[in-house]
Amino acid sequence: MKTFCQQHDKKIIGTISIFDRLIFKGYLPINYPEAMEKFVDRQGWLRKEMAEKIKACSRQVKVHAMTMTENAGCPYKYFGRKIDKDATAKSIIRETGVTEGLACVIAVNEQNPSFALRYAKGRPGIKKAWPGCLTLYFYFLDREFGLIHVRLSTWFPFHLQVYVNGHEWLAKKLDAAGIGYRKIENSFVQIDDPEKAQEIADRFGKIKWEKRLHMFARRVNPMLRGLLRGMEYYWVADQAEYATDIMFKQRGDLKELYKKLQSHAAVSFSAEDILGFLGRKLNGNFQGEVTSDFKVRRQGGRVKHRMKGNWIKMYDKQGVVLRIETVINHPHEFLAWRHGTRHGEPVEGWFPMCKRVSNLYRYAEVSLAANARYLEALSVVDDPSRTVKELGGLCERARLGKRKHRGLNPLKTEDRQLFRAVLRGENFIRGFRNSEVAKSLGVSRSSDPAERRRRSARVGRRIQLLRAHGLVAKIPRTRRYKVTMKGHRLMSRSLEIYESWPNDASGAIAA
Repeated sequence: MKTFCQQHDKKIIGTISIFDRLIFKGYLPINYPEAMEKFVDRQGWLRKEMAEKIKACSRQVKVHAMTMTENAGCPYKYFGRKIDKDATAKSIIRETGVTEGLACVIAVNEQNPSFALRYAKGRPGIKKAWPGCLTLYFYFLDREFGLIHVRLSTWFPFHLQVYVNGHEWLAKKLDAAGIGYRKIENSFVQIDDPEKAQEIADRFGKIKWEKRLHMFARRVNPMLRGLLRGMEYYWVADQAEYATDIMFKQRGDLKELYKKLQSHAAVSFSAEDILGFLGRKLNGNFQGEVTSDFKVRRQGGRVKHRMKGNWIKMYDKQGVVLRIETVINHPHEFLAWRHGTRHGEPVEGWFPMCKRVSNLYRYAEVSLAANARYLEALSVVDDPSRTVKELGGLCERARLGKRKHRGLNPLKTEDRQLFRAVLRGENFIRGFRNSEVAKSLGVSRSSDPAERRRRSARVGRRIQLLRAHGLVAKIPRTRRYKVTMKGHRLMSRSLEIYESWPNDASGAIAA
């Protein structure tokens, strides 16, 4: 990220990285059928009366919501059709002029996880079901978090969802700190003190979220003070978007550059690259799908790369902000340092990350690292005239120490294969070793030690060739190498030119 910003420093105001959209979900201890059966039995309800009891509780929740809107002087709106709830809420806020507190409640019929009777021999049981029921969206203009909404299913087990936006929260904090900024919709296009703003933004993931979320739950669900007294929600981060915004000075500065970035990201990034951005390696144990897609939006194109249920995407905001955003829906694809069990013994170490709210700090670390790797890969997109001139220099002989090395030919099959081998996405994480390049080049491992040394030396000479031209560098005190920024720029550009050339013409040139 630092390299990308240095490359375009004359055009950039600053950067800001923070959670964008966060969706928390809350589950009560009666979330599964067996627990609900025990709850019904403790209440002394007959199983055949359960449907009526659920409806009575639903009416109680609805009355509570209507009372809240009446006390706050804001509307309760029911819609029997599908609507854009966020847009409707913002329209109501503009009309009413509310500045703090409950802004409105929007009621719709939506499918929600609930329960139904399961008939069998003997006493009826309870099973999971997904009925359509009244669902309430409470929109608040919160003093700390800005515009948020709380979604409550009015049927058992009363699932809750809380939506929070990090950019709304940061705007409130910047106001309190007296830091000037300009914000359009959901993005900052200018911040007077980006470094101080980033210090503030880093606190967002460390908020004591459970305390805040319990507060919202008690406000909207009256059953917690009555029938469900003593119960509390268990909170998870259901979806987390972490955005890195590069703020440009003028629209023209980003417009032409963004076209090149789109083209490079859509054409040049392979499955290995995408996994590398997300801190993963492509190996035989990986089971899933890695895809990329391009979509034209009103503001411009959007490039999205998916890895199972997680993705990383790039798009422009307001024509002056380049946003790289990592979205985590399945956190178990990443690791977190926590207590766990190995071989039946409790230990502390790296285990698959779970959705618990206390892991938000790790969500931020993983996402920021992914955004930084993505921007590092994009830093190869530069002024074409400069790159073409440097590509010409690769054809000349180069010296490493006392030894001279031949020139490189970016259109030669042998050299292109070498470029691809060292540019694999997994090499963004920890660099690469001789054996890893050999595997990528299809060099088989011999059982004969002498032959194995000869093959290793052959690959080593090719790595030294790249070192002589300044395309890779050795990582100190290791046997690993990393691709330099010059290497990223020239090798990626040469491969991109070759891939975009007509097939018949590229074959003739390579020959």
